[in-house]
Amino acid sequence: MTPLEAGAKAALVFNSGMSAIVTALLAHARPRPVGRLHPGSRSTAAQKFAQAFLEPWGVHGIAVPAGDAARIELAIANADDLAAVLVETPANPTLVMTDVARVADAASRLPRRPLVMVDNTLLGPTFQHPLELGADLCLYSATKYLAGFSDLIGGVALAADPAVLAPMRSLRSLFGTILQPDECWILDGRLPTVAPRMRAATENAQRIAERLAQHPAVRHVHYPTLFEDEEQRRIVAAQCEAPGAMLSLELGTKASAFAFLRSVRIARNAVSLGGVETLACHPRTTTHSGFTEREFEQAGVTEGLVRVSVGLEDWRDLVADFEQALDAAGAA
Repeated sequence: MTPLEAGAKAALVFNSGMSAIVTALLAHARPRPVGRLHPGSRSTAAQKFAQAFLEPWGVHGIAVPAGDAARIELAIANADDLAAVLVETPANPTLVMTDVARVADAASRLPRRPLVMVDNTLLGPTFQHPLELGADLCLYSATKYLAGFSDLIGGVALAADPAVLAPMRSLRSLFGTILQPDECWILDGRLPTVAPRMRAATENAQRIAERLAQHPAVRHVHYPTLFEDEEQRRIVAAQCEAPGAMLSLELGTKASAFAFLRSVRIARNAVSLGGVETLACHPRTTTHSGFTEREFEQAGVTEGLVRVSVGLEDWRDLVADFEQALDAAGAA
């Protein structure tokens, strides 16, 4: 992994992406009179871990919507005894971007600099390099693009400073969350093809996103090349080498979203992402179903939102499949 992640000098593998995140947080966020953890993202599992486990344990989280740089900077500046800043960029499933360099700069202004942790699953290691932007820790669900075939569960943590990983290594042994030898062997064989797989899927996704944006049943397409907000476009240009292979469609209603998902034939209705096959799901009732109404609103996860992880099928076949499914959604 270290040759793939620009700026990395050391890595640890785990038996899931959440194991990597949880171990990172437990290693570096200690209970104090006023402990603070700042998750600057909308990652469902990580957010719920902070709320359900860390807060009773004595480490308190400050949730800030992804991409809101001013609020993130304010939260960092005003937090007491800040231990870590956890960023997911792009945010799942709206693809909202967070400026990693700006977050790292805000963290560096504190007397005791907190660790900046970035979940790089959606664009890394090919299109985004958080360690070069000032992050201390780069985290992955290896289940997604790194493994690439939806047949392996794993996680990875990488750092420019090996000392950041030292306490995590000890906890990984204590928790028993190391990746098993056979999965290590499988993952190692997949890593040489990560970049070509991600590039091919991204070419597909960009063509599909731009085509589907014209369909009358689609109210909005969430995809980096279609961002209208100038700040979001600036971050993409400065931080990302390509827009990635995930997009989301706003279809307006739950009935339309479900009609679309029932009608797709090539794409599979499933919740994972980053595989060679195209997957589509309804985040509000699957991946993000644990959110409160306020959290749904803040994260932009609506009843009519459908998330699509574009795979390696012929893009023309996928467009035809999506268009006929959108016709069905429009009639719902």
